[in-house]
Amino acid sequence: MRRVPQPPPEIRSDSGDSSDDYQEPDQVYPKPQRVNMADRDVFLSVPGSRKGRYSSLCSDDELLDDDNEPISIRNSLWQDYGLSTLQESVYLPVTGRVLAQPPRDGPSPEPCPVLKMGWLDKNPPQGSLYYQRRWVKLDVDYLRYFDNDKEVYSKRIIPTAAITGVTNVGEQKFEVVTTNRTFLFRAESDSERNEWVSVLQNFTKGRQEGSREITASVPPSLLTPGSPLTPEQQGYLELRGLRSKLYTVVSGDKVFLYKNVEDYRLGIGITSIDMNVGNVKDTDRRSFDLTTPYRIFSFLADSEQHKEQWVEAMRDAIGEALSNSEVANQIWAEPSNGCCADCGAAKPEWAAINLCVVVCKRCAGEHRGLGPSISKVRSLKMDRKVWTEELIQVFLLLGNERLNGFWAANVPPSEALSPTSCSEDRRLFISSKYRQGKYRKYHPLYGNQRELNNALCINVQCSDVLETLCLVFCGADVNCSTGQADCPSPLSLAHAHNQKLQAEFLSHNLNTELPRSEVAGLMEPQHYSPQHSVTHNGFLFKTASMARPITERKAKEEFSRRWCTLNDGNFSYYESDKTSTPNGVLKSTEIVCLAVNTPERHGYDHTFELYSESERLYLFGTDDPVSHKEWVKSITKTFILPNAEGLLRLGFDRIGRLRYKDGLNLQSPRVGWFALVGSSLHAYLEDSVEEEEIHLRKLQELSIQQENEVLVLVERGRTLYIEGERKLDFQGWCVSIQRAAGSAGDSLSQQQLTETDIPVIVDRCIDYITQCGLTSEGIYRKSGVNSRVAALCEAFRRDARSVRLKDGEHQVDDVSNTLKRFFRESGEGLFPIQAASAWLSTPVVPDESMKISQYQLLLSRLPRVNKATLRALVNHLYCVQRFAELNQMNLHNLAIVFGPTLFQTDGKDYTAGRVVEELIEHYTDIFEVDEQQLKRQLDEITAIIKVREKLNLNSSVPASGSAGDFICTVYLEEKKETAEQHVKIPGSMTAAELTCEILDRRKIQVREKDYWSCWEVSQKEETERPLHHLERVLPILHSLGTDSHLLVKKTPRHGGHTRLPGQ
Repeated sequence: MRRVPQPPPEIRSDSGDSSDDYQEPDQVYPKPQRVNMADRDVFLSVPGSRKGRYSSLCSDDELLDDDNEPISIRNSLWQDYGLSTLQESVYLPVTGRVLAQPPRDGPSPEPCPVLKMGWLDKNPPQGSLYYQRRWVKLDVDYLRYFDNDKEVYSKRIIPTAAITGVTNVGEQKFEVVTTNRTFLFRAESDSERNEWVSVLQNFTKGRQEGSREITASVPPSLLTPGSPLTPEQQGYLELRGLRSKLYTVVSGDKVFLYKNVEDYRLGIGITSIDMNVGNVKDTDRRSFDLTTPYRIFSFLADSEQHKEQWVEAMRDAIGEALSNSEVANQIWAEPSNGCCADCGAAKPEWAAINLCVVVCKRCAGEHRGLGPSISKVRSLKMDRKVWTEELIQVFLLLGNERLNGFWAANVPPSEALSPTSCSEDRRLFISSKYRQGKYRKYHPLYGNQRELNNALCINVQCSDVLETLCLVFCGADVNCSTGQADCPSPLSLAHAHNQKLQAEFLSHNLNTELPRSEVAGLMEPQHYSPQHSVTHNGFLFKTASMARPITERKAKEEFSRRWCTLNDGNFSYYESDKTSTPNGVLKSTEIVCLAVNTPERHGYDHTFELYSESERLYLFGTDDPVSHKEWVKSITKTFILPNAEGLLRLGFDRIGRLRYKDGLNLQSPRVGWFALVGSSLHAYLEDSVEEEEIHLRKLQELSIQQENEVLVLVERGRTLYIEGERKLDFQGWCVSIQRAAGSAGDSLSQQQLTETDIPVIVDRCIDYITQCGLTSEGIYRKSGVNSRVAALCEAFRRDARSVRLKDGEHQVDDVSNTLKRFFRESGEGLFPIQAASAWLSTPVVPDESMKISQYQLLLSRLPRVNKATLRALVNHLYCVQRFAELNQMNLHNLAIVFGPTLFQTDGKDYTAGRVVEELIEHYTDIFEVDEQQLKRQLDEITAIIKVREKLNLNSSVPASGSAGDFICTVYLEEKKETAEQHVKIPGSMTAAELTCEILDRRKIQVREKDYWSCWEVSQKEETERPLHHLERVLPILHSLGTDSHLLVKKTPRHGGHTRLPGQ
């Protein structure tokens, strides 16, 4: 069924250009009669339409029309269909529009300053003749276009960060080129066109020349989700009146709408909704309304549970928007804070809290480039925790105008910024202003360190914060000695005299790097390493440095006693404490990693390793654990960035900086700080203000791409690529992370786990038996082959994540006995020893309801992993006994087998079996199971069994063979009859194996640079998703709708794709 197109408000003709994929119309359509566009009153005739009452949410260049349909047919359809017929088109119904409704009391939207706006003609993609009249706005965030100049919500938002070029392409026309597509516009005249091109080119000039993009300064909540962010909620929602669902993202204080998930990944959206004017209301079981003063958005979720999640996320966004505005409004109460301290842009939403200036988004990006020791950038709307009452009062007391009397006292007019200045100009100006102090007003005591320090100690006792700022940024030492034992520093003096604002200012400048007097030239972006005032000294024992990993144990005789000092960011070691010339020096800027060895790893009980930029490894040791701990902490503090100092609180095994790629940013690596703590990897990633934790035992994949030295960490919804900038320390990271990600013992919590905290061995065995063994007579009672069971147990123990149970390669009885042996031999067992007696005494409770309550209480007291594992196992056993007529394993038989196994008893009495029997019997009550979900699970199992029986009947293959395989149709390159391949899909087949199977059948030779992958394609939602190469195909088949299929195709090579085995 074809969507009926809605005509735009005005359509102009031109015989020249096509749409975003620019091509000459003669190649597609017969050449039309040329129209003289110089006469602006002459247009091609278009069908009449009712104007102003339709409001498209999807852009005109995204309509799902039939590309081959004659334009005349479309025109007639416009006249024949009324509004009721368009209820399933991509246009929002009239009922969704709120007219003449005054905004409610409270904050109103605060859009970014508009750099340029006006009427332009835009060419749609599906016809090369017709231009559409659009109202276009350019601000620092987006290039947007609207149906008219009254609309609040756009038809398309194009992130300015994605614009890579702007060029003239003929009379009155110009192209806006992004990283993934091209947009063609036409102005009223050449002069108007030139003005648009000039503004756009000037705005993007800094990016085109390789300077840092403005996205470095944008908070996650304000970016289009095509940039690296973690949205609070995302997924498809149905918007009332639309046939297709929209991909919706709640991020920060905004809601973004996208046509589909691919547009979301590209960052090209339909519109964004500011939640500070929004209100969310429940309307039905699965539906809710997002109401703004300008429009009502009526959404329909997939389920009632999903609706509640969406409503909660949107209400949180409203709360965040309203609360965030409070700080900004307070800061803006000082009139001079209403304009950027650097370029003068209105309503600046960022601040350098140590410099005390309020700046706009674009200038904030350049402030961040200075490094946190020069400018500590925080958002007025996002970083609520940092904005204490005292800090707000400091900003109100000083204000941008007074501060620029110091920072910008000598700015030449030719060097001053304006709101439209390009990124390169901003970078040079801000660096000169704050890094070099080029324009500051020098204090009379400048150059006299002693007098500056004395003046600072005197001034912090009074309320003149501006004088304190001038002293500090003209050279006074914030950490100087006051000469007073009870108040040794200026900060303690300020506290002693109850000068809270002075103390607040000083606390943010304890490690600030002061402006330099010399003026530097063009500054290239570089890794910033602050100079710490950490000092430490003492004796350590050292081996000779080496250029290879230390794999052997170093005896005490191989160490030499050295006097070591840590001062001014230099770690030096001397022959003795009497020697003045060091044997060697390691600068903090050269240290990239510190590794703490396990006790007694070497001759000295406590050792640590230092890795340098020059690919050298230094081993130091001591027998004193306290001294060892102090050295590790002190050295680490000298080379780690201040914004990652949160890692210092951890008892890390390894810490340092690494390059990485993640999310949608796979083109160029960024720098992050990582700390390995047990089985968790903690990280402060670039532009991230919060610490992230990666549970290594829960990874879906952990692999090393040896050819390009990349460590790949795959967790649900995210893949992190850690790159080896230096081979020596990268090799150490790989070994340590792989060891940490493996099983560390026999207890359940020490195993490799799934995302739901179930040991991988349990999950894999249950899944295999569900697919291949539920009809096997005597399942779990029959013994497997002991040698095969032992081999399987050892493989799971070595690396459970890499074990793939395959029908035909593994036998059902071997797998079932592997699962039983795991529970019998696992550490404390599923039921901890101290709790086992309580479980075993529960069956004697006479009242059934009290008995169930007792089981629920004991369940709640189990450790997290034990609880999740017990739930999964009992669910599996419940399903097994539901098919007892096939496998002869009823409730009692299963209890006899698993009672002694789970409680690790000798099985002489039936007490343990009784517990297991009652857990299975009362499964739905004890575990509070959703019966609808359980019914769907049983229906799926029944379907699997029926298919197995049918295949057995047709092929006379025993049930232990490939009877669990599904036959499905897979397409090669495109969906057409000649590209069909009918493939038998066993339960264990991965996407990579399916891809290889298809290529082998078609005898396609895979070349060195070819990347083939399997995709799930949904025709209804017009989306396609690449399957991870280790993702199992059978569960995907179960979830595919009738309008979806699998497709194997070759994809362009980039960092986000994984090569097939053998490539």
